[in-house]
Amino acid sequence: MKLDFKVKKEEKNSQARLGQIFYKDQVYETPMFMPVGTNATVKTLSPEEIKEVNAGIILSNTYHLWLEPGEDVVNEAGGLHQFMHYDGPILTDSGGFQVFSLAKPKNITEEGVLFKNHSNGDQLFLTPEKSIAIQNKLDSDIAMSFDECPPASASFEYLKQSVLRTIRWAKRGKEAHQNPNQMLFGIVQGGAYEDLRKLSALETVKIGFDGYSIGGVANDHESKEDMYKAFSYSTKYLPKEKLRYAMGIGEPIDIIEGVIRGIDLFDCVSPTRLARHGHAYTPTGKINLKNAKYKKDFTPISTECDCYACKHYTKAYIHHLIHVEETFGARLLSIHNIRFLTHLTEEIRTSIQEDQLLEYRDAFIKKYYGENYEKK
Repeated sequence: MKLDFKVKKEEKNSQARLGQIFYKDQVYETPMFMPVGTNATVKTLSPEEIKEVNAGIILSNTYHLWLEPGEDVVNEAGGLHQFMHYDGPILTDSGGFQVFSLAKPKNITEEGVLFKNHSNGDQLFLTPEKSIAIQNKLDSDIAMSFDECPPASASFEYLKQSVLRTIRWAKRGKEAHQNPNQMLFGIVQGGAYEDLRKLSALETVKIGFDGYSIGGVANDHESKEDMYKAFSYSTKYLPKEKLRYAMGIGEPIDIIEGVIRGIDLFDCVSPTRLARHGHAYTPTGKINLKNAKYKKDFTPISTECDCYACKHYTKAYIHHLIHVEETFGARLLSIHNIRFLTHLTEEIRTSIQEDQLLEYRDAFIKKYYGENYEKK
């Protein structure tokens, strides 16, 4: 049975909206941050810990699971939910982002993409049909269309041809889709050009998908101005009753600005990646717990946080764990960082309910980034 989505409220002063995702017997509120579980696991966290930080949908990666253990193994296990023991919603990406980071432009053809396996150098070929077939077997709740992920630095003409190819691939992928319990999302591309975003959105909506993603906003160190343009140019042409998802977005201000422009779902590897390097989000900005000043700091990461790490452990202890390379340190920081972003979306939802999101954004910037914050 497919999950369902309903818009509950639109904010008066922006394009933000409150929504509800209905999945089995559970209701999940949007806007939502989704932790990334590339290899069918959110790094260092158990499914129970994922729930404790109030995460809902989690992501897994089609490319990596195709290579190891293979979609047939996951299918034989009963699908991703059974394989990884997670009973909440799961989204799988198409593998496109990983493929295009490994492929050379000349190896992108109308049929698909030829590239080398990142781990052993084997030649691989991925097509829209193959990506969908893999996702069908993984049995995620949301599957993504296979798209081309051009860098932001690509020329207008290249981006236009890429958009047209992505539209053709989206049609092929939808025709190949065979899992009736799985939503399929189309992806809007087009860089920071409104005419290309409009073309991509309108043509993708014509094909007809269960939800829509804004792609090409986390590929190539885009400026925030271009990122926010891409959000606005895409969402204005998407149906209001469908879920909207900005792929690869995890910086707090980008989540807030994305919500203001009408986006419901966000994902990023940053909370767990930062954790593995000793970094933690706090209400007044990121801190690096490797720093010597935390060696005798016997306070929690944040007194405002309700996560397991902040309730039970100090900066001094986590500083010690990071320095002696104990994985428990990265685990505690992962718990905290994901909780920070899920709590951020909880505050965003409250602000939408009160029609105060723009005021919330301004207060958040002042507290988290400081008085001298500038978009970069």
